[in-house]
Amino acid sequence: MGHSHDHNHGHHHHGSNNKKALKWSFFLIAGFMIVEIIGGLWTNSLALLSDAGHMLSDAAALGLSFLALTMGQRKATQSKTFGYKRFEILAAFLNGITLILISLYIFWEAYHRIVDPPEVVSTGMLIISIIGLLVNIAAAYILMKGDKDENLNVRSAFLHVLGDMLGSVGAIVAALLIMFLSWSIADPIASIVVAILIIISGWRVTKDSFHILMEGTPLNIDVSKVKETIMNIPDVKEVHDLHVWSITSDFPALSCHVVREPSADYQDVLKRVKKILHDDFQIHHTTIQVDDEAIGCQDEGHCN
Repeated sequence: MGHSHDHNHGHHHHGSNNKKALKWSFFLIAGFMIVEIIGGLWTNSLALLSDAGHMLSDAAALGLSFLALTMGQRKATQSKTFGYKRFEILAAFLNGITLILISLYIFWEAYHRIVDPPEVVSTGMLIISIIGLLVNIAAAYILMKGDKDENLNVRSAFLHVLGDMLGSVGAIVAALLIMFLSWSIADPIASIVVAILIIISGWRVTKDSFHILMEGTPLNIDVSKVKETIMNIPDVKEVHDLHVWSITSDFPALSCHVVREPSADYQDVLKRVKKILHDDFQIHHTTIQVDDEAIGCQDEGHCN
């Protein structure tokens, strides 16, 4: 049985950058969220309140993500052999569900305001929206310095902030329409635009995290290509019981049985399989069993 476990290289550096990005973004978003709630109530603007609701989910997302990365760095134990790395995906899943629920509430509230548009203090709404846009741009810039392309939690936080940034733009446009054209209906319409943005990003994050929780194959890895590549290694007769999944967003894992030619050296075959998985597919955590002949799989439904 061969086992490779060298996935940690560079992860501490990324983890540190991600934690800093999440921490400072959290302080920015949470601080302004309070201002926006007060401003939304003062100006009677649903666009501002929906943006504040999104900022609340942003703050929760950032706080959960920071906690997830902190917990993910805890050492493995005998009862949790992978440590707490999967908590990161649970946090991302909760973030996505929260976004969807908030967007549904905004749709409901906007419907009532379209039927009966209330008076909105447009000047205050405009000022708060502009400040909100600047805060979100700053938070998005901080998160871009993190590892958002590889880490699902940082990406989910970035999507929260990006959606919120566009929400602030919508609130600015609505405030200008109310100010110059007296279109009170612009406020609930802007909030609907925010809700659409929220539900799209929420669905993406929920879908991606659910895929990982269900032990789905990483989206960037083609299992048939992995199998074909291993089969093309000299002295490999067969590959079966091949499984590829993710422990967390940037931690793919693989296990398989490889049948060697009788004359082939066990360690040589194992070394070549591990090397090609590492070099061609960036899979660093592997568990490979090299057999002399196909023993077969105990559960036919799970063989491949």
